[in-house]
Order: sequence, then C-alpha cells, then structure tokens
Amino acid sequence: MGHNHSHEHHTDNKKVLFISFLIIFGFMIVEAIGGFLTNSLALLSDAGHMLSDAASLGLSLIAFKIGTKKATESKTYGYSRMEILAAFINGITLIVISVYIFYEAYKRFLEPPEVSASMMIIAAIGLVVNIVVAWMLMRGDSKENLNIRSALLHVFGDLLGSIGALVAGVLILLFSWNIADPIASVVVAILIISSGIRITRDAAHVLMEGKPDNINVEDIHNELVGITEVKDAHHLHVWSITSDFPALTCHLVVDSDVDRDKILVAAQKMLKNKFGISHSTIQIEGKNTATNTEGESCDE
Repeated sequence: MGHNHSHEHHTDNKKVLFISFLIIFGFMIVEAIGGFLTNSLALLSDAGHMLSDAASLGLSLIAFKIGTKKATESKTYGYSRMEILAAFINGITLIVISVYIFYEAYKRFLEPPEVSASMMIIAAIGLVVNIVVAWMLMRGDSKENLNIRSALLHVFGDLLGSIGALVAGVLILLFSWNIADPIASVVVAILIISSGIRITRDAAHVLMEGKPDNINVEDIHNELVGITEVKDAHHLHVWSITSDFPALTCHLVVDSDVDRDKILVAAQKMLKNKFGISHSTIQIEGKNTATNTEGESCDE
C-alpha cells in the first residue's frame, strides 16, 4: 500500500517512551509527596503535570503498539492514525491541567499559604530528571512524529515547572515571599497551555485531512503540469495518514494518444523525490473525459 514507515524507528521510539514513562512515573510519586509535605502548589502542579505525562507516555506506547497492526478490510490504511489520536488527547490534557493550575493559583493569590523552602531540593531533582527524559525523547523521532513531539512538549512543561518551583523556593527562602509559589505556577501554566493548544491544533489538522505543513499544493500542481504531455491536473488532494505518512490523489489530463504508463511513472517518481510522497493515487484521463468537466484545478 505504499506505506514505508521504518520499523526500526518505531522500535526506537517505543523503547525511549517506555524508559521515559518509568522515570516520569517514579519521580511523579516523589514530587507529589514532596508537594504535600512542603505545601507547595508549584510542586503539586508539576506533579499533576507529571501524572499527565506518565498517562500520555503510556497512551503513546499503546498508540505505537496498535499503530503497527496490519491493515484490514475495514481499516485499509491500518491503525497508524492512533498516534495522532494519542497526540490529540495529550494536547487536550495539557489544556485541562493548565486551567486547573490557574484556578488553584487564583485561590493562593487571595490567601498566600506558608510554603517550605525545602521544596527547592525536590524541584532541583525534578529538573535533572526532566532534562534526562527530554534528552532521551529528543534523540527519538521528535521532529517528524507528532506523537513523540506531544510527549516531548509534556516533558518540557515539566522541566519549566521544576525551574519555576526552584526559583520560587529561592525567593521564599531569602525573602519569605510565599506568593512566589502561585506566581511560578501561573508562569508554568501559561507555557503548558500554549504547548497544549499547539499540539491539539496540529493533531486536529491531521484528523481533518489537512495538508502537511511542509508541502505546497500549488508547487505540486505546477510540477505535475510540467510533466511532458500533461495538459492539466485537477482533483488534487494531499493529506497525512499520520505524522510521516503523506498521501495524494489527483487526476491528470492528457491527449488520447500518449503513453499513459510512462506519464504515471514520471509523476510518481517526481512526487516521491521532490515532495516525499510515496503513497499516491493518480487517475490519467483524456481531455473529453466526463470527470474533467467540473472545473477543479487544485484542491487542498
């Protein structure tokens, strides 16, 4: 079916996600306990975020596992889009967590509680943990795979949360400024919600059959009509099945006496070499073909 995902990439991604899951889940327990003991919203919010991280990493692992299942009669593209669904859910989770942190911070702004500066110790450990996990995920396929990228954004949010808690701890220790704790939480929540909105938007774009950001449909159209003996290209659609699996369909208009097989091979070769599209369905038709009467030249 033209699907050329790398099995090796999938295996590496799953391994990285599994190790990251174990690290994040383990430290989440430590941070939650520390947050309760020190009465720090910054730590508790970061622990809550780490809980969502653990859940999102687990969801990503499940998505990768299901995504490798073969295509069936009812799922002709297979289950690859499970990765996008996981990314979408992760993005929504980030937004929900941010809203909750805003609410808790608001209550603490009204009545700043006593917070122990010892929260710095746990925050410092959390910073190291998140740096390690972020480094591991960045070694994976984070640029191309939306699922890995959503998990990485979760961890970056955690990393920033640890920095915020660390700074708040210093201010509390030096100046007894307890309001620094909810301020740090709000700053982190703003960063988290921006990441959540971005990853949710990207996942929704794929689910809505939007074209890949790195592909210009007009450029594809121009390249297709530039092929010798191609008169026009229409009904042109480009979308993504999952992060690294673009697909295309189109109609090419040609004269009736040309070598259609030769044109088909040239078009498919061009799409693969210039645009990275290996999965294409191209219909070649004559000038008087009925499907060419609708007047479409380039559809996104």
